[in-house]
Amino acid sequence: MFQLGCSNRACFQNELLSGLTVALALVPEAVAFAFVAGVDPLVGLYAAFMVGLLASIFGGRPGMISGATGAMAVVMVALVAQHGVEYLFAAVVLTGLIQISAGLLKLGKYIRMVPYPVMLGFVNGLAIVIFLAQIQHFQIPAEGGIKQWMSGEALWLFSGLILLTMAIIHYLPRFTKIIPSSLAAIITVSLIVIGFNLDTNTVGDLASIEGGLPSFHIPSVPLNLDTLMIILPYAFILAAVGLIESLLTLTLIDDVTNTRGRGNRECIGQGIANTATGMFGGMGGCAMIGQSMINVNSGGRQRLSGISAALFLLAFILFASDLIESIPMAALVGVMFIVVIGTFEWSSLRIMGKIPRMDAFVLILVSAVTVFTDLAVAVVVGVIVSALAFAWEHAKHINVKAYVADNGSKVYELNGVLFFGSVKNFIELFTIDDDPDDIVIEFQNSRVADHSAIEAIDNLAEKYLDAGKTLHLRHLSAECQDLLTKAGDLVEVNVLEDPRYHVADDKLA
Repeated sequence: MFQLGCSNRACFQNELLSGLTVALALVPEAVAFAFVAGVDPLVGLYAAFMVGLLASIFGGRPGMISGATGAMAVVMVALVAQHGVEYLFAAVVLTGLIQISAGLLKLGKYIRMVPYPVMLGFVNGLAIVIFLAQIQHFQIPAEGGIKQWMSGEALWLFSGLILLTMAIIHYLPRFTKIIPSSLAAIITVSLIVIGFNLDTNTVGDLASIEGGLPSFHIPSVPLNLDTLMIILPYAFILAAVGLIESLLTLTLIDDVTNTRGRGNRECIGQGIANTATGMFGGMGGCAMIGQSMINVNSGGRQRLSGISAALFLLAFILFASDLIESIPMAALVGVMFIVVIGTFEWSSLRIMGKIPRMDAFVLILVSAVTVFTDLAVAVVVGVIVSALAFAWEHAKHINVKAYVADNGSKVYELNGVLFFGSVKNFIELFTIDDDPDDIVIEFQNSRVADHSAIEAIDNLAEKYLDAGKTLHLRHLSAECQDLLTKAGDLVEVNVLEDPRYHVADDKLA
């Protein structure tokens, strides 16, 4: 079913160290997203472990990291608030089954329909979201449980540790690549904080991560139609959000590593992971672009890095919670700032004035929607706007070249695609009252694309018949002939004719 991907000791060591780096970065993210969803931190940590492990084993993109994510957490808030965490577990199980079905139906291939400007907007928007998520760590607890922004010495210390972390990550690879620079930075900054007893935020300030092994737990919900009606809408939204984010992250990692993942297998892998997670008290999840970029930048390319990250995370929960809770948040924020810098497509700023205005608009739109709503909505909006812009542009490209043939027939040579967006312009291309009794529409450089096009042809034919004139359709492509044949009575049979091949007449006879 899977291969770890390492054939030598150096690869094995690098994958383990990359996994350790990722595991350290997973802890605060999982805790934070659990708070967003309104569940216990361990529910988020168990999800990060289970989803990360199973998606790495069964998924279609080696080196990609999965876990509890903010995009899915925001969908869960209302369900948990209204019905409780047990309904969330049930919804996560159903989410996984929907994702498995999507993989078996091979729906993963449709990610190819996402235009490049939408991809750029997705990447840039997600980089901004990751950046904004780190800003909350510049707050400290105050009286009454209210947090306030850092100032003075605390702010300078926190900022200095972040800059030190970023400097180590940036410059260390110039001297050695034995250890991932992100891991080296986390260890170095942690030792400095502990050794000098510096007063700064740590992972333990978020929540305790101590816990036991996740246990098998069938969601305690009534097994009836009412329960299904409650969880089904959430499950579909969670499945869509999870697959969109996972498949787009897969595409991004493909570009970074110059390899190719398997989208349909990733759908199945994410489905298996979420189904199992719901049965073990986890909040579900999907691919994580930030942690995936940390893994790739640290040298993780195989399944072993994702598997080891999940196992290290479990080890933290079971045996090393005190140690992990002492890691300064400044070190992890610095790592994420480096991820932001590496994730944002800075080239998109340079090409903004060189690409079509509509593509630039889509790029900015998707980035903004990603920041202010969520990833799934942003991608859907981007695809719809791009599709409408494409249809509008191609609707203007239909035209004809008219001339009178030797036999006295007037020939209209049609150029462009006849579809719902161009039918209005199509009708206006013909001068019915001024045309002779015999008219030919030449489709050699055109094609009939949809039902709207068929209706337009039929309406034009009726107008010519009402005027006592005969209309012929010539040189229709095989696909157009099939479309017209399937239309049956929607198109008058006696207006179809191909004098050279007689294919249309033969099929409709």
